Amino acid sequence: MRLPSLVSLLLASAPLSSAVITYRVVRVSNPSADQADAYARIESAMAAATSRYNRLTTRPSKSITAQYVPGVQTADGNFNGNIRFGSNRAYMNERTALHEISHTLGIGQTGQFDARCKADNWPSATRLLRSWDGQSAKINCGGGHIWPYGLNYDNEMSETNAVRHCLLVEAMLVDGLAS
Repeated sequence: MRLPSLVSLLLASAPLSSAVITYRVVRVSNPSADQADAYARIESAMAAATSRYNRLTTRPSKSITAQYVPGVQTADGNFNGNIRFGSNRAYMNERTALHEISHTLGIGQTGQFDARCKADNWPSATRLLRSWDGQSAKINCGGGHIWPYGLNYDNEMSETNAVRHCLLVEAMLVDGLAS
């Protein structure tokens, strides 16, 4: 009877919990046409990005506040859970939201990030990266960012890279990114 063994194996390997990344978009009560358009785009980007993180990862949990701040040149995320999107619509997309969520989880924002980058001490994340990119692959850090799979630019976005981004950030959390 292999079926009960297979079912037991599948149940044992299922994650016990999943990521819970939530967000809210801050809105003014009577938005202008510009604000309404920005809110809709930010809402779409954040919904896609949080859905992806929540579907693929088990570790990160964060409550995020997303804002439209026209004076911000592109977008920025902070470990405190705040993401600001500027007026440039080119940055109101899933790629940017994934990237900025990684900052809220600690990428470029914590002392642990800086120390682990300096020491190249990402054992779980490096093993994962090498399973994709070969034994010489290395997590590069600079200017508060990572590469590969940091999704720092739109030309880095693909379905594969978005999945790998989420999984790599989770592995970095396992390694102590925000502890």
